Amino acid sequence: MERGLTGHYVPSIAGGVACQAFIPAPLPPAPPLQIDAKLQGRISQAMLALGRLDAISTLLPDAHLFLYSYVRKEAVMSSQIEGTQSSLSDLMLYEMEGIPGVPMDDVQEVSCYVSALALGVERITEGHPIAFRLLTELHQALMTSGRGINKSPGEFRKNQVWIGGHRADEATFVPPPAQELADCWSVLERFINDLPEATDPLIKAALAHVQFETIHPFMDGNGRVGRLLIPLILVAAGVLSQPLLYLSVFFKKHRQTYYERLQQVRLTGDWESWLLFFVDAVTATATQAVETARQLNQLRSEHRKQMSDLGRLAGSAQQVLDVLFELPIANIATLVERSGLTAATVGKVMERLSQPETDLVRELTGQKRNRVFAYTTYIEILNQETP
Repeated sequence: MERGLTGHYVPSIAGGVACQAFIPAPLPPAPPLQIDAKLQGRISQAMLALGRLDAISTLLPDAHLFLYSYVRKEAVMSSQIEGTQSSLSDLMLYEMEGIPGVPMDDVQEVSCYVSALALGVERITEGHPIAFRLLTELHQALMTSGRGINKSPGEFRKNQVWIGGHRADEATFVPPPAQELADCWSVLERFINDLPEATDPLIKAALAHVQFETIHPFMDGNGRVGRLLIPLILVAAGVLSQPLLYLSVFFKKHRQTYYERLQQVRLTGDWESWLLFFVDAVTATATQAVETARQLNQLRSEHRKQMSDLGRLAGSAQQVLDVLFELPIANIATLVERSGLTAATVGKVMERLSQPETDLVRELTGQKRNRVFAYTTYIEILNQETP
């Protein structure tokens, strides 16, 4: 449904150039959303997929192990949308104090995303609302190292910015002026916290994401914070018990459509087309996450059986495998610390698991000392559906 412009323009100055900045109208949309049979059907599919996704927390024997790696996959993809080159392996190497194969700033940005998400979930679990304090805390955690450290971490921007184009008067979009940000966020904050009336959590997450991207309150990191808000809203509403829904892979895969739908909402008020795109993203992403968890569970079962064929090393190999399932890239020191085995025993296990007939792990450095191993099949499963 086309409602017309979903806000109004005000004169502003950006980069010394006069331009028209956009201030969005408050949520929910007016007139109200038109949820026809087609959209309702797709919303129902998304909710079913979310229910299956949430069940992972109870069905997997070690759900936290899946969450550890899956969060890191999302951090990589969300940061890649912003232009970093870091991979999942780079991030895990960095966390192990190894040397990633990309610029350090790239991998630091990804690591900060992991920290920001963990902080957000912790605050919500403590009972904090998604409000200004939490938003700025998230941004501060996100921008605490790497390139973001000089981009006013935890503070709303103090100047006018624009998106697309080399001049503000030729930009694709110009978000609200700095002096309007506090009011814009305050209105959005009320909507997120069901004031004055409640909104279905899935629809709320969809609408709030667009509104946040439109407000664009920070100098940098808006895209990542906007994507973080989606799982946090669903966790806060009790739709998910763990932050397992990450749409960055879908948004990156359908990047052009994503940006077109956002702009279409602003210019024509077609929230329904955005909602169709969003709930399809939820369905596809949740379904893929469930399949990934199923494959990892099966992998662990198969490889534990394989360990039983290793004779006297069988028990030690299973202990090492348990560590690798939590940390798919690890050095000998980490494996020793986590497994409780001696360095000599761990070394023998890794030599055996690296052999062609076993082929469970691959040594990454080619060195005799300070060797680093990757649990390759595990990482390959995690990287499925990654563009």
